[in-house]
Amino acid sequence: MRIFLVDDNAMARSAIKAALQQHSEWVVVGEASSGRQALETFRRHQPQLTVMDFKMPDMNGLEAARRLTERDPDVRILMITTDPSSQLEQEAKRAGIKGLCPKDEMHCLEDAIDVVIRGGTYFSQEAVA
Repeated sequence: MRIFLVDDNAMARSAIKAALQQHSEWVVVGEASSGRQALETFRRHQPQLTVMDFKMPDMNGLEAARRLTERDPDVRILMITTDPSSQLEQEAKRAGIKGLCPKDEMHCLEDAIDVVIRGGTYFSQEAVA
């Protein structure tokens, strides 16, 4: 699976990339450090899934996701954040994001990727049910 990783923190991006690539079938095909850069380079990478941070300079993850889903409603975006909330979850759903995970819970991210890549959604209420 081709994954595009978007996070303004280079150390976090590197750690997430290393964790994702522990799965032999997951390949990080591109990286961006801002929402704007993600929009500019998304098509070049042709990912099957985009893992995007919420808080970024220039353009946050919600706005970048809105714009990507306007271009392609079938795009699969999984948002990561240091501060998940029910409000952010609702906004993420409205933006076309398919899942939301706390940034520091790698097991959540791995579970969410499995669900989202199969066409499902992964949000806290669903994960508990």
